[in-house]
Amino acid sequence: MTSPDQTVPLPPVAAQVVADAVESLTSRLRKKLDGAIERYGAVPATRAAPGSADDGGAGAGGISVRCGEDAVVTLSPGPSGTVTDPDQARCTCLLAPRCLHRAAVLGACPVADPESASESASEPAAEDVEDVTAAPEAVPDDAPAPTSPGAPTPPPAPLSPVRVAAASGLWSAATAVLAAGVPAAGAIAQAELLRAAHTARLAGLHRAEAAALRVVRGLRDARAGHAGHRSADLVAALRELLLTTGLLAAGNGAPELIGIARRGYRPGGALRVYGVCREPVISATGYGGVVTHLVTDDHRWFSVADVRPGGSARARGAATAPVTVGATVLDHAQLSRGGLLINGATISADGRLGSGKGVRSSPVAGLPWSSGPIAALFARRPAETVAGLLSSEPGPGEEPSARIGEPIGCDLVITGAVGDQLLARELPQPDADLPTGPLIRLMAAHPHPDLAHTANLRRLATRPGLRVRVVGRIDPERAATLRPLAVGPVPGTEASLRLPAEWLDRADLGYDRLQGAHLPPPEVCPPTAPERTGPDMLADSPVWRVRRLTDLAVTGGRRAVAESARNGGSRGNGAALRATGFHTAAELTGALGFEADRRTRDAFGRIHDETDRYASAWLAAAFHLASTERALVQASWAPSGLAGV
Repeated sequence: MTSPDQTVPLPPVAAQVVADAVESLTSRLRKKLDGAIERYGAVPATRAAPGSADDGGAGAGGISVRCGEDAVVTLSPGPSGTVTDPDQARCTCLLAPRCLHRAAVLGACPVADPESASESASEPAAEDVEDVTAAPEAVPDDAPAPTSPGAPTPPPAPLSPVRVAAASGLWSAATAVLAAGVPAAGAIAQAELLRAAHTARLAGLHRAEAAALRVVRGLRDARAGHAGHRSADLVAALRELLLTTGLLAAGNGAPELIGIARRGYRPGGALRVYGVCREPVISATGYGGVVTHLVTDDHRWFSVADVRPGGSARARGAATAPVTVGATVLDHAQLSRGGLLINGATISADGRLGSGKGVRSSPVAGLPWSSGPIAALFARRPAETVAGLLSSEPGPGEEPSARIGEPIGCDLVITGAVGDQLLARELPQPDADLPTGPLIRLMAAHPHPDLAHTANLRRLATRPGLRVRVVGRIDPERAATLRPLAVGPVPGTEASLRLPAEWLDRADLGYDRLQGAHLPPPEVCPPTAPERTGPDMLADSPVWRVRRLTDLAVTGGRRAVAESARNGGSRGNGAALRATGFHTAAELTGALGFEADRRTRDAFGRIHDETDRYASAWLAAAFHLASTERALVQASWAPSGLAGV
């Protein structure tokens, strides 16, 4: 027997492996699957020694889960740490491999990302990027023809029948999940969704596949009651899945709907990049690491990442991990305050720099935030930058939300704190006669207790009136909210941070810990009036009625929406929304309630639920809600007195 100190987490499992295991069960065993997943998922998994009794006959060792006296399930992940083949999951019972133990243990494992499911490493191999100019890339038959710069973009090419069929299958599986709701979307419904996601992957519909995997993870977290689960994340994932598959099933072959399988790298020529900050990464699938953000002289954003399995411990240790761009001897801490001159650069669609054998790089001196292209980040008002990010159109192969995560810079004055939020306002521009900036809420970019974000924000909150230069990301789901990644002193004032010279006027909030000596004396900071937070433009908007209904559809299912409509919820919501001017929202909520309670009968008098019409009504309401909330978020960043302009 394996000792208790060798307890290990369950490995990720590819979607098709889980789907195959569930499909192989008899109808009697399927009824017991949800209970078995909950029961065996609570059993500690141990590292089985090769040839031991817990090895399950695998011979090479693995991760074992004891499911009873005579049943031990052993998982033998491949080189990527992921179970990608049915033969890598074995059970010692007589019914194996079509047994409940094996299917339940696989169902309790986290769903693997598409990249790891294909046994590829998290970083691209050198040969993937070195010969990008040597051989042409394979192009699908239905891919649009390339266009010359400045030429009008041609309409998207129609999809092939295989892709349309795969999208239609994924749409049907998603509508079944939506109609069932979280309580009824158990292992069987999830397996159907995973099977459809795998079919979409084989057809090259990578964005739809990724959305389906996010939905499955959200369903599992919701059903398990995980503390970190947010129903808004599951609603957003299901909205993304239905919108993408609906357009694809209709034959829309736009590149941003198809997505990319893995990060494809293209030649980028010569680049000079300067470090801006580091950001720790902790993913829900057990990965951890660091991303260093870089900017060029022409204000383009790039990044260098080191993300591998390991979670929060890996994220902390990667702070000083070596940078793998060319042969440069730098770590991420040095690069975030230095620079690189790169020849033969390779760049992905999302700005990630590659590390192929043909890449040559040499270190250059870094720039302070007060000079060069980095200083230009703070020359533009936040309202203008946010408006550009929220209204930007996606490029070819880019998802609509890709640019929202791009860092922005602003100069702020700390005015107070409320709960876990740090309150600040924009510093007025020199020689500018503009209204006072909006109240901006700063929230921890990564609230994980192993990282320094929360502690650093608390430290800043002890100095009201402090002037601080911030680089961070906007939160598209909250009014005027910024997730800061790094801070620095504002030039020309004593009431600002006093950082060590070796930090090069910046502190990475996820790694560098601010101390009392880094803050100015309290008497140096000009006094600030107590903040009155007032109504939240987004949370207090009447569209909360639409949000509640769309959330109810996901968390409770179609029956819950129908019951709400029968009790007068639709009429009450419609009247309140119309009274406040949200006429379209009122029409859409009414249509959703009507479709939820709508039943038709077939030729034999049997009730037939039309899930397509119901899903379309929910998608229309959810999409309109997302668009309205984005407009409200954009308006919340406008200077005071200009919000209604």
